[in-house]
Amino acid sequence: MYRITHEVLDPEALTRQAMQESNGAVITFLGVVRRQSRGRQVMYLEYEAYPEMAEKKMAEIGEEVKARWPIERLIVVHRVGRLDVGEVSLVVVVGSPHRKEAFEAAQYAVDRIKAVVPIWKKEVWEGGEVWIEGEVSAAVQLPSG
Repeated sequence: MYRITHEVLDPEALTRQAMQESNGAVITFLGVVRRQSRGRQVMYLEYEAYPEMAEKKMAEIGEEVKARWPIERLIVVHRVGRLDVGEVSLVVVVGSPHRKEAFEAAQYAVDRIKAVVPIWKKEVWEGGEVWIEGEVSAAVQLPSG
């Protein structure tokens, strides 16, 4: 399952979807909005995406993961819209017969999502904001207001 949504994410429900009799390991990664970023106090984040393109890229990553590791299930759901500190923005769940492969596949999937999926994040802090794409800052800081 690969999805972009405005809905609040339910990591427990998504994790249960990967629990199958053949899976001895289920890894759940949560991306969470943190208070501090780049030395600033974050007030909230805004995520934007073109859902069809983002979901297509997520599915491509899923194929990469399945080609490299013997996993049974991969679930990737990213939330868009305004998210406050402490809210979950990303859930990645990997179900695999063995833990080593599950951990490796989960880390690879998260790293690839950050690198190639077209999701844009705006960090908003008191007195300013900046758009962030993937691992690299957009380098354009806009005053808020």
